[in-house]
Amino acid sequence: MTAPDPRDELVDHLPALRAFAMSLTRNRATADDMMQDTVLKAWSNIDKFTPGTNMRAWLFTILRNNFYTSRRKLNREVADVDDVMSGQLSVKPEHDGRLQMMDFKVAFNQLPDEQREALILVGASGFSYEDAGEMCGVATGTMKSRVNRGRAKLTQLLKLEDDDTLELTDQATMAVVSGSGFATK
Repeated sequence: MTAPDPRDELVDHLPALRAFAMSLTRNRATADDMMQDTVLKAWSNIDKFTPGTNMRAWLFTILRNNFYTSRRKLNREVADVDDVMSGQLSVKPEHDGRLQMMDFKVAFNQLPDEQREALILVGASGFSYEDAGEMCGVATGTMKSRVNRGRAKLTQLLKLEDDDTLELTDQATMAVVSGSGFATK
């Protein structure tokens, strides 16, 4: 003789399960949701139930664990009924950085070769003025001048004011424009 399927017994405990859910949540809709989640978990994990043991206790344990898990989750969440909090959250669109980067590339390509080279070496690559001057075979003062003129021309081409911020995609590009190179001695 085969043992009865525990799924058949599950239906017998639904009224008691619902009453327990109501006593925990004190809300009919929430209790129904909790009960549904419990039945779903029990059904999908029926292979973990040991036949011959107390099915009601097993179901109540699942419901109780679901209830306390949802309570812990609610404690970490902020109620935002009127969307005040979510209205303050925002993410800058990704396309803005790409558009500004394209503008930067167009402006950067308009610079004379010596200024582009100086800005890449000093601003983007982080070499000191002395090292960059040595690499290019020019005096340190000449390298400083090229970097300065290149930054001024970029600022003019990009139509930036002193207090404008340029939100580009990487730190190296910002260093080229802003003068805050990695090692601008």
